Amino acid sequence: MLLHHSALEPVTPNRITLGLDLGTSGIRAAVVQPDGEVIARSRLDWPHGIMPDAPEEWWLHARNVLREAIEKAGTVHIDAVAVDGTSGTVLWCADDGQPLTPAFGYDQPVAADSIQRIAAIAPAASGAHGSGSGLARALQLAHPGLPANARLRTQTDWITGCLLGDWRQGDENNALKLGYDPVDRSWPDWLSAIPVPRSALARCHPPGADLGAMAPQVAATLGVPGSCRIVAGTTDSIAGTLAAGIRAEGDAVTSLGTTLALKLLTPRAVFAPEYGIYSHRLGLRFLAGGASNCGAGILSRFFSADRLASLSRQIDADCDSGLDYYPLLRPGERFPRNDPDLQPRLTPRPESDVHFLHGLLEGIARVEAEGYRRLHELGATWPRRVLSVGGGADNPAWLRIRGRYLQVPVQAAADGEAAVGAARLAQGRLRDGDVGVAP
Repeated sequence: MLLHHSALEPVTPNRITLGLDLGTSGIRAAVVQPDGEVIARSRLDWPHGIMPDAPEEWWLHARNVLREAIEKAGTVHIDAVAVDGTSGTVLWCADDGQPLTPAFGYDQPVAADSIQRIAAIAPAASGAHGSGSGLARALQLAHPGLPANARLRTQTDWITGCLLGDWRQGDENNALKLGYDPVDRSWPDWLSAIPVPRSALARCHPPGADLGAMAPQVAATLGVPGSCRIVAGTTDSIAGTLAAGIRAEGDAVTSLGTTLALKLLTPRAVFAPEYGIYSHRLGLRFLAGGASNCGAGILSRFFSADRLASLSRQIDADCDSGLDYYPLLRPGERFPRNDPDLQPRLTPRPESDVHFLHGLLEGIARVEAEGYRRLHELGATWPRRVLSVGGGADNPAWLRIRGRYLQVPVQAAADGEAAVGAARLAQGRLRDGDVGVAP
């Protein structure tokens, strides 16, 4: 198929930008100055704590959150807006953006026959494989009553279209799970065998590319200048990576959530479906990553937050605990090892809770180091530094332990909020591999 991307616009000096994040639990916005300082934030949790499947509700809440952030920012001139959304959430819509189906959320189970249909056709390295596939969800949503001109769009595409008044555009990052090829930067020919008509697919742009001015009626409603630009967005996880302060090749971000997610900026794409590893294009480089079932979730099984903090202060992080744990919550691992039967290893348990926690923190650090080694073995660069987001990012003892295992600087990230990353993306700095904020 034809190449579907555009060149990035040059950086605009002194650009004040607005980021919008549609996440699992709610929707957030942030206004960011050119130096990276966040001057306003707003948030709204989804009703009933669940992302609605009606796209019109997304847009209603998005307008409210954007207005609140703009009002908090005061009299500043908003120059550009970028959106991030949940990767793999899709819908079918008409040319004018009118939804033709409900949205199918990334966290909703998808039918095995849709996954198998793609598995029989797609190349092994495609991001369209597996239970996270946006393409599999799109196939499940499609029905004979859809008009011939129906358009397949991701959550980010659709909200960006609402801001722009044009639903033809998409971004390369969200398109990955629809089958987009980030190396050739095109929609591959194998999609026609699904079949997904070319006319249904968005025109994909690099994240941060200028798509045009905000729709006049939207600008008037939000109270921003008519000159405000809309730029191509990204996924929520990549926006979080940008918020963390990733700047140059070799920068890595570890998310210490319930599970352990690694992302590394590297000069070449890395794909290893057997480990759940795939790569998004980011500027002229690639963001390669994988997620372990191991993570900080195991800590809350044994300790409250206060107890965890108290015990951590008593750990000698420069010494080895002598314990060899693989701290899984339940059996099964995919990255950095592919072993669905791998058992948690949490014994022996010492009498001292300090010693036990020391071993748990070291066990997770070993898995993190093994993850980066796996990425390196598959062709990625070795990290030059690791930024941390998530609940464990502000634990000094754990940061020191992880630095000992990784042998590179490990530090808490500047920010972990995806809306901030989207705002930084809108600054237009994602060019020639530069993904950082202004120094």
